[in-house]
Amino acid sequence: MPDRLRPVGEDSVPQQEPRVFGDLSALCSAPAAVCILDSEQRYFWLNHEFAGLNGLPVSELLGKRVREVVGGLAEQIEPYVAEVLCSGEPILNVEVSTEHPFRKTRVHWQMHFFALRQQEGKFGRVGIVINEHTNGKEKNLEGIVESLGGKLQQEMGRLQSLTEINALLSSNRDVPLLFPWISAHIRRVMRQEMASLALLDAGNRTLVGKALDFPLSRGLLTQSPVSLKDNPAEKALDSGAPVIFCKQELQAFESPIALSLLAEGIQSLCCVPIMSPTGPLGLFMVGSTRKDAFQQNDLALLIQVASQLALAMENHLAASEIRHLKKRLGEERKFLEEEVEPDGPFSEIIGGSPALRQVLRQVGTVASSGATVLILGETGTGKELIARAIHRLSRRKDAPFIKVNCAAIPTGLLESELFGHEKGAFTGAISRKVGRMELADGGTLFLDEVGEIPLDLQPKLLRALQDQEFEHLGSNHTVKVNVRLIAATNRNLPERVACNEFRSDLYYRLSVFPITVPPLRERKEDIPLLVRYFVRQFSQRMDRHVESVPQSTMDALLHWQWPGNVRELENLMERSVILSEGSVLRVPLSELRPPAETKGSPAVASDDSLHQAERQHILRVLREAHGKLSGPNGAAKRLGLKRTTLQSQMQRLKIFHHDYSDSQPD
Repeated sequence: MPDRLRPVGEDSVPQQEPRVFGDLSALCSAPAAVCILDSEQRYFWLNHEFAGLNGLPVSELLGKRVREVVGGLAEQIEPYVAEVLCSGEPILNVEVSTEHPFRKTRVHWQMHFFALRQQEGKFGRVGIVINEHTNGKEKNLEGIVESLGGKLQQEMGRLQSLTEINALLSSNRDVPLLFPWISAHIRRVMRQEMASLALLDAGNRTLVGKALDFPLSRGLLTQSPVSLKDNPAEKALDSGAPVIFCKQELQAFESPIALSLLAEGIQSLCCVPIMSPTGPLGLFMVGSTRKDAFQQNDLALLIQVASQLALAMENHLAASEIRHLKKRLGEERKFLEEEVEPDGPFSEIIGGSPALRQVLRQVGTVASSGATVLILGETGTGKELIARAIHRLSRRKDAPFIKVNCAAIPTGLLESELFGHEKGAFTGAISRKVGRMELADGGTLFLDEVGEIPLDLQPKLLRALQDQEFEHLGSNHTVKVNVRLIAATNRNLPERVACNEFRSDLYYRLSVFPITVPPLRERKEDIPLLVRYFVRQFSQRMDRHVESVPQSTMDALLHWQWPGNVRELENLMERSVILSEGSVLRVPLSELRPPAETKGSPAVASDDSLHQAERQHILRVLREAHGKLSGPNGAAKRLGLKRTTLQSQMQRLKIFHHDYSDSQPD
């Protein structure tokens, strides 16, 4: 590729080598042989004229040492190359003559050596212009030599500046922070006193200033958003190509930014759009207080800088988006870490009673509809499990399931938990918080104990449910969401509506599809299944080996009314596994709560009533065991107790032999 500087060997430029600018095309087509040697005297770049002098194609010459190409001529050339690298001063009109190894003829060359600056101002390469004497006639190329030497130096400087800008942007994606150094590198090779960087807000057709480097500024340029209307930048952004303006052309604009530039003394301006594959990202602009400071051959460098800025800005925006997503993911994980989905939608719901099957049929009916569901039932009946089952059967099963216990959050903080808040929205709001409703976007929001929501918060919740939009506390920016609501309560909401403690419109919005979960006393067929399930779970967790539940214990469990429902049963089974020392489950029946009050039957509320119920249960087991306390069929075995523990219980409850005298004594 003759029109580009091609890196070879250890002295190559970085992998993302910038394109060399238009002036090198003049070097390639010039009527002179030109080459560039690196510090090891390898051919770094050359044109076709030079390749023709040596009788080899360009591809075979690149990377070779001088000695490998010109043979004996190297002894005459190499000292001059070393001297130019050392002194930095050009050496002109050096005549060399010898037999050329490839052309097989004697050549007579007139050579001119120029030192080319590299990093940190050091001379690292040498440009050579060669004039060949043909039949004693010498081409008069002194003017061309002088011109090409200056162009070589200029192009190498631009290449070096672009390489250093690339290295800067590769080390740090914060473009505004690096911009003063980027501007300084450009200033080394171009006549500019001002450089600025702005991002495009395509929706509002405005430019938002991000960086400005103008050491001699009078402070008239602003970084505030400016409209594109009647703005010099508009033409560059709309065309996607750089545009150069002179002072007279700037005076034709009436926008504040054009007037500010003129007031700062800018007489030459170049606007370069920063382009991405999807369109313009912003604008890179350079200005000068001198007339005609920018020419068409300067645009190649500015376009390359703009391309590197575009890549760095896209990387910066992508990194910011990743950080935002990670932050949101971290906030979601706080609510999702413990939400391990089971194998099936009903695998966590234990039971097969007709009442429970009816509830599950309702779940299957409403799950795919997306309708709001109100789950009613006493405390501890498993309303949250029903809500999870609805979510897992819905079209939102792969989206978040976010729960909020409205009774567990202080009244003053519930609004912030639901809708989020901005930093400084209230005392203690030290950072921005994303609300649960926003976290549930695309998924399901489960409001447990919805009857406990304060009356003054209910209108905002109603609006959020109806319109699917809300505002953070301390913000007037509307957040739109797509959330399915499932609510649950153990309160009598119609009664609270009648007492003006719950809004009727919110109640009707929540009760689109009500589901009533039956209490455990209405599905006693499920108690044995639940007992075995909980015993197995707790035994594995505690490394116990409980293998059986006495039938008498199971009968006693079936007779309780379970005012705490499944939650009460679960807690009792956990205590029972802790107390069980052998393979038989030991249930502390004396710790059972009294049965709940039901219609038509009084509640057992006193300790005497509980002791009496426990006494009657032990008496019944003693009679079934024919009065035997120990042994395989004894009362202690049936109750899951030790003989000594049973005797202590009998003594405490005042159970004597004559109380079960119809059976055989032990």
